[in-house]
Amino acid sequence: MIYAQVMAGGIGSRMGHTERPKQFLTLVDRPIIIHTLEKFTMIAEFDKIIVSIHPQWVQYAKDLIAKYIDDDRIVVIEGGSERNDTVMNAINYIQENFGKHDDDVLVMHDAVRPFVTRRIIMDNIRLAETYKAVDTAIGATDTIVRAVDGEVVEIPVRSYMYQGQTPQTININAFQNQYLQMTEAEQRELTDSAKVMLLAGYQVGVADGEESNMKITRPYDLRIANAIAKEDSDV
Repeated sequence: MIYAQVMAGGIGSRMGHTERPKQFLTLVDRPIIIHTLEKFTMIAEFDKIIVSIHPQWVQYAKDLIAKYIDDDRIVVIEGGSERNDTVMNAINYIQENFGKHDDDVLVMHDAVRPFVTRRIIMDNIRLAETYKAVDTAIGATDTIVRAVDGEVVEIPVRSYMYQGQTPQTININAFQNQYLQMTEAEQRELTDSAKVMLLAGYQVGVADGEESNMKITRPYDLRIANAIAKEDSDV
């Protein structure tokens, strides 16, 4: 089975002082999370769409989604304190309600990336037939500099560098098996699902991302996103 997970467990501290977490802020005419969820409801391949929310905002999210979207595949559950906890909460929900199968796949996406395209999502699903993990990325346009303690220690060849986005896709059993072998320190530190799978020895496929698949993290990002969304709605 193929599952989607829209990850909205954060409180958006980098957005500044807002009444609601950033995923609930308005983007032109609807909350950001609704724009994102709509992209996933248009994918018939998903058997279930799991929305992971900070515990304090679960009921708010349920009411909000019910107002805008009618899709019985959507379920809202609590996220965890860390990203890996949020992933494992979704995996536990899946296995408790639908069992455990070798070919189960989870496509995870940030709720605050509302411009993800059908092509990106479908590429993740397609690549998951070959790879146990898939990462979405775009080629770096700026020079990447690695620095330690305020000093440059490496400037990698840019043509080999990519900027990670989401979705990230995992084979559920393979990820779970690796995660449960990790120490608590590793579970806290290795917060990138693709990296967890890479360090476990799995090949990780790459789905081409898009510059428009931006993450709304700060007020400036929201201003840019509103301009893009308004332009799209005027077309």
